[in-house]
Amino acid sequence: MTERQKREHAALRDIPDAYPEAWEDDYEADILHGRLPADISHAGETLTEDTIEDDEQTLLEEMRTHHQKLWRSKRDHRTRRDRTQILVDAFAAQMEQMTSAYIDWQHDTKQDGLGKLFAHAEAAVVEDTEHVYVVDLFSAYYSNVPIVEGDSFITSALVRQGLVPCAAYRSTVAITVRALELFRALQLRCPRLSIQAFVRALCDIHGAAPRPYLTTQFSVAFDVYLAIRARAHARVQAALGRDTPNWRLTNACPACLYKLEGETPIPLPFLATIDGNNSLKRFWRREREEVDADGKAVPGASKERFDNRVAPGDYYLSREEVDKWSKEGLEDLMRGFVPDSEAEDEGEGCTERWQNMKEDATARAYGMYDETGIFPALCRHGFVLVVVDMIKSGELAKYGFAITAHLILVLRELGLGYDIGCKYGKMVRMHPALSKLAADNNFRALVGAFHGHAHNRRCQLSNLATYVSGMGLEDLEGCESYFSKSNALASTTRYATAFHRQQAITTYMKHTDTADAYQGLSLLLANKYRRALQIKGTLPLLRQTMASMGVATRSVFEDWLEKEKAYLAALTKEPAHETLQMEYYQKLVNLRDHEERLGLIRGVETIWVPSTGNGEYAAAAAQTRRIETQRRHAEEVYAKTLAAVQDLEIRLGGGPRWVPEDKEWVETAAMVTNRRYQRALDELEGLVVARMFELSKVNMSDTGYKLRKHIAKALQARSKGVKSALDTYNNAAAALSPPRTPLTWEQIVDYAFLADFDLLREGRQDIREEPWAQPGGRLAMDQHFKLLRADEEIARLNLEIPRFVTYMADEEEFLIHHELRLRNEGNGALAHQVWLQRRDRSRFNAQHMERLVKLSKEPGFTASLLRGVGLSKDRQQFTATPEPGVDLCAGVGGK
Repeated sequence: MTERQKREHAALRDIPDAYPEAWEDDYEADILHGRLPADISHAGETLTEDTIEDDEQTLLEEMRTHHQKLWRSKRDHRTRRDRTQILVDAFAAQMEQMTSAYIDWQHDTKQDGLGKLFAHAEAAVVEDTEHVYVVDLFSAYYSNVPIVEGDSFITSALVRQGLVPCAAYRSTVAITVRALELFRALQLRCPRLSIQAFVRALCDIHGAAPRPYLTTQFSVAFDVYLAIRARAHARVQAALGRDTPNWRLTNACPACLYKLEGETPIPLPFLATIDGNNSLKRFWRREREEVDADGKAVPGASKERFDNRVAPGDYYLSREEVDKWSKEGLEDLMRGFVPDSEAEDEGEGCTERWQNMKEDATARAYGMYDETGIFPALCRHGFVLVVVDMIKSGELAKYGFAITAHLILVLRELGLGYDIGCKYGKMVRMHPALSKLAADNNFRALVGAFHGHAHNRRCQLSNLATYVSGMGLEDLEGCESYFSKSNALASTTRYATAFHRQQAITTYMKHTDTADAYQGLSLLLANKYRRALQIKGTLPLLRQTMASMGVATRSVFEDWLEKEKAYLAALTKEPAHETLQMEYYQKLVNLRDHEERLGLIRGVETIWVPSTGNGEYAAAAAQTRRIETQRRHAEEVYAKTLAAVQDLEIRLGGGPRWVPEDKEWVETAAMVTNRRYQRALDELEGLVVARMFELSKVNMSDTGYKLRKHIAKALQARSKGVKSALDTYNNAAAALSPPRTPLTWEQIVDYAFLADFDLLREGRQDIREEPWAQPGGRLAMDQHFKLLRADEEIARLNLEIPRFVTYMADEEEFLIHHELRLRNEGNGALAHQVWLQRRDRSRFNAQHMERLVKLSKEPGFTASLLRGVGLSKDRQQFTATPEPGVDLCAGVGGK
């Protein structure tokens, strides 16, 4: 995209420079800028005060002043960064009246829906009319919109007729609600659809030429429409008693949070996952780079327009709340931390494998972006709990800390999944304030299984979901699938303003919660239950395997796991005396090589040739100088190596110098060979893990063609590097005594997925004959733990399914009750809003029950589909009796 295209795209969501101030008359502005002709006589006679009205005289004066300015200077250098805020303030003063008018309009048109635009009572007193150009889906026309008695503003009068104005006071253009609603629904289902594309499509339908100001007008009207909808929703929540802080968070997921009386407690009652995503960046509009006192280029001043609007809802944590958990002082805390046990170091090997744990990855986005991505938290069923913006950085610890603290304070006990949970859990325990919260609320930081091949085996044995009691079959990788859908927002938010970006994100999150996560909840529960039953069906096969291996009870697999932990713990560090001996051995080998080389150089005779004048003397002298230089260098290297050997001999406690025939020489040589093997294995493992990441990136959704081609070329080159590292490893393995079996390409790919590279390491004990190190034994051990997790999954689902069934019934009765209450109180318009909310929620209920009933007929199903009693008293069990002739289920699916 060229710079010109970027500027045009960036201007789409704001008022262009040529557009008038919010308080200016649109008609006058259109004349001044040439969009409409002035109402002046075609004969060209001079207009005086006797022949024109005061407003026409004012218009002529403004035209004269305007053209005088154009004559004096061709460019207007004034800045108007506050024009967006002026427009926002103008609409904000009228928002309550527009919201009331919108609610009344929806109530008046409830029979026809969006098919009817203009609606006002027949007995209404029309005080005036407003001449407005109406833009609809398939037509655009001038209309005299009536202003009925009681309308405080022209804007509210327009909204009462199903029209949304494009200006705050006297709007000459209005867009129909159904056009805005159609765009909203289409964009939520296809986030790539931009306002510009939709407006151009309307222009094509209307046979009009696209103009930039048309997109601006639609953008202004769409912002107003979304603000009205948000105000209307807030009124409904207040009428239902759901406007308390954190109500949405504590009721985000019916299966997770709608607890019932008499439930059997389970460990880790609430599971959530967090992760960072850098796709939803936003360019930071600034002036050109400046040069500081040191001569370095620094970013220019911000050109962002003033806009104090905040995104609707409570999905976002503020920047101030996040900054309370900044990493100031955390580095000192980390350096001063002394682990209580060896288990504290389990995540150390994973640090360098993760970009979000590297300090140099946190400052790459300075200068181009302000918001560099989002960092959300989701429950295990995909409902969004809370989200924060990553600001000028990558995944810093403060984002996770802020979300963790908020979730603990609101939801109490929980298990949190993070792809670097091994390191993150340690950081939480070391944070003074967060560690106390975590300890008081039984917080657990876990690591998901999707990135298992990138974590070393020792880390997996303690943090992988398969080996964590109470986890069930949950892998805590819901963020990955969520990002695959939300990444589509990037094309419409990359150049948006800060407010429009957050508005788009929160609107999308609310939509996915109500239309995607809730709609697919029963299907997700059913699939999880079927998967658990399928795993439980493998128990007879495991018993056969145990019989063939001579394993008496399944408790043996627990012992195998502990033995593997102990073995891997022994590999983490080399004893100090062994390290010193290997260094001494290597210096002795080097000393022998230098001594041999020095002897060879000393044995070379210099050449003396008498001067003959034909250049032979000069050549002989040059050769002699080269030999003498080599001899001097060899003596210096030998002396330095000898000094190092002598120093090591003193540190080893003295004694005679080792020679190749000594026992110590042979044993240490074997240790050095093993170390060379270990390093070859480390290099091979690192290259294979990098290859796995590249493969996942190539197949990732929304990866552009050029990026895929670039990765493919890099992958091809990387594969050559892997093959070279494989050859080096096999050579090092052959040098061992006894030699190791060489690896093939297929084997190392399998090792990458299983993260079993650690089993190839040569320890101080030979584990190749241990049953837990055999492929069959490892598969049996993993199957045992999967069976344990399957039992836990069924126990958790036996709680979640009755919760969901009870929630559907309680929510339906609760909304019906309040709909009747509001109607009886004479507030039919607000009652209709409650009906709309009930319709959106209950349209999936029949589908949910159909899926659950079908699941209940499968063998092994032990959950209950009977309605329980909720612990929360927010939804009391109401007996709703509709008035005669009132159909409460009209338009509700599954009535």
